[in-house]
Amino acid sequence: MRFNVAAAAASVALLASSAYAEDQKVVKDESSSSSTAAESSSTAKVAPPTPTFTPTKLKAPFLEQFAEGWDKRWKPSHAKKEVQGDEEWAYVGEWAVEEPTVYKGMEGDAGLVAKNAAAHHAISAKFPKKIDPKGKTLVVQYEVKLQNGLECGGAYLKLLRENKALHQEEFANTTPYVIMFGPDKCGHTNKVHFIFNHKSPKTGEYEEKQLSSPPSAKIVKTTELYTLIVHPNNTFIIQQNGENVKEGNLLEDFTPSVNPPTEIDDPKDKKPDDWVDEARIPDPEATKPEDWDEDAPFEIVDEEATQPDDWLVDEPTQIPDPEAQKPEDWDDEEDGDWIAPTIPNPKCADISGCGPWTKPMKKNPDYKGKWTAPFIDNPAYKGVWAPRKIKNPNYFEDKTPANFEPMGAIGFEIWTMQNNILFDNIYIGHSVEDAAKLAKETFFKKHPVEEYLENADKPKEEEKKKPESPSDLKFSDDPIKYITEKLDLFLTIAKSNPVEAVKFVPEVAGGLAAIVATFLFVLLSVLGGGSAPVPAGKKAEAKDKAAEAKDKVSKAATTGAETVKSEATKRKGGNKD
Repeated sequence: MRFNVAAAAASVALLASSAYAEDQKVVKDESSSSSTAAESSSTAKVAPPTPTFTPTKLKAPFLEQFAEGWDKRWKPSHAKKEVQGDEEWAYVGEWAVEEPTVYKGMEGDAGLVAKNAAAHHAISAKFPKKIDPKGKTLVVQYEVKLQNGLECGGAYLKLLRENKALHQEEFANTTPYVIMFGPDKCGHTNKVHFIFNHKSPKTGEYEEKQLSSPPSAKIVKTTELYTLIVHPNNTFIIQQNGENVKEGNLLEDFTPSVNPPTEIDDPKDKKPDDWVDEARIPDPEATKPEDWDEDAPFEIVDEEATQPDDWLVDEPTQIPDPEAQKPEDWDDEEDGDWIAPTIPNPKCADISGCGPWTKPMKKNPDYKGKWTAPFIDNPAYKGVWAPRKIKNPNYFEDKTPANFEPMGAIGFEIWTMQNNILFDNIYIGHSVEDAAKLAKETFFKKHPVEEYLENADKPKEEEKKKPESPSDLKFSDDPIKYITEKLDLFLTIAKSNPVEAVKFVPEVAGGLAAIVATFLFVLLSVLGGGSAPVPAGKKAEAKDKAAEAKDKVSKAATTGAETVKSEATKRKGGNKD
């Protein structure tokens, strides 16, 4: 059976390109991070003292530090998660309150930890009294510590709509919420969500409003502080570690917009049958010139060409590979006569060509192709048709969307591929100053210690750390391991959610598609009788190909298998992209 090596090599090269490009990006990022680490190490040679946790004396509508009695407030959900189709997933993820095990920055400081990898988690706590932000500044602040990093998962919170019928054990992705805020990452998607549900005063229906250009989350293993401040004048600020990373307005920076358009297209208006919307048409008065020859060929034989002096007419362009050997398990009766594969003839590499020579083709100076009439402006053109506008029957104007509906509880409803995500020091209230004081008592005491531990844990330039997860792997370091690890990750995620597997590991999906396409091409080539012979007269471009052909084929298997892998799953329903 004949195999189109060029097609296979091209397919494999295509698969390798994504991994190579990603490697180059990683190299660049590592170069930048290494210089940053060097600067940090030079300024943080002495370990700062580790502080001890002291419960805050600050008061707020809701303030949680997960001290004794936390389990009386927080209840895990036992509901089923509703998803599209007939599938149903349970919230099997377990929760615990414990001190961090990675870069511990404060003694005695415990937080709420999502314990399971690749699992759905849901837990909530009711507020002592409902929180009504109408006419007040709303401040939402909490800490997130990604102890094992975050390749695919959410670490956001939800402020749930006040509802007397709310049962914590039934908390799920369908539970109505007012605000969703916090980091979310999967594959190349990385954002800090800010979503709020807005009720139409006209229809009474709720609609999610998502921040149009959210900031990126910082995916590190140290504690990160996320703060959302919404003022009564509809302006908002998002902070990370106390620094502003996004400012905007609820009326201007969300999709879809809070207020609908005053006018909409009339659904009953139809385009007239005689409406002409073709701006240009072929000139009806134009005629083909008499000297226009539509039958003239695109190429003609170059009669002036002569055979190059170094052309070897008696040498074949392909020869049997002298290094090839018959496989030990080859059975002539079952497999037929063994024939060595062919390779480009090395004698043809440094000359003009081999084999029978014929005069080459050249572009025909008299070629004009098929004649068509030139286009002119259409005298009957009426313009682009659009339906007439009518008043929007559902129009309203809400000038104060910052008057969110009352909130009765807080919840974490997430799906994550990494475990041991820790949440701590949650503040829900109305005082920007008190939230900053809480951060000063907790985050800004522990964070310098954690950063010191993180920098001390970074490998020196001569001591490269082994990759801890598939996302840390680089194709150039170990192609085989890169392929196997990425493929394993893809298959693991695909068992739970094939769509999210494609999103998180697009290289695998793309590689599989390329391999299938190559197989179909080869199959069609075989059924069609194989490849056509190379036209005589074409100058042999074997100088580079002869030396590289075997390398391309050998690299094909490695590169092709490698591209089939790398980014996977995500939440649905409550988890917004």
